[in-house]
Amino acid sequence: MAIPKFFVGQIVYHSRFSYRGVIADVDATFQGSDAWYEQVARTRPPKDRPWYRVLVDGGEYETYVAERHLEAAPDTGPVSHPDLNKVFCGYSNGLYHTVRH
Repeated sequence: MAIPKFFVGQIVYHSRFSYRGVIADVDATFQGSDAWYEQVARTRPPKDRPWYRVLVDGGEYETYVAERHLEAAPDTGPVSHPDLNKVFCGYSNGLYHTVRH
């Protein structure tokens, strides 16, 4: 099992679909259904590598993304998403926090 490159609260960039977001959850391996994978994961990223739940900047939705499509975002400014306060309690120094600092 691979060690995840990214962590909850980190701002990332989706290299395939060109959007920023913040990691809201990390799965060590793919946890979706086979039907979802067949329909949505068209590039067939590996299931045995980390996958991430990402709150999309400027959107009202989240995505489930394979690690190989993500990179650390060069712009770590705040993300705009209606669910930020459900997952995080603060933001500072380019990171979102799940506990008070």
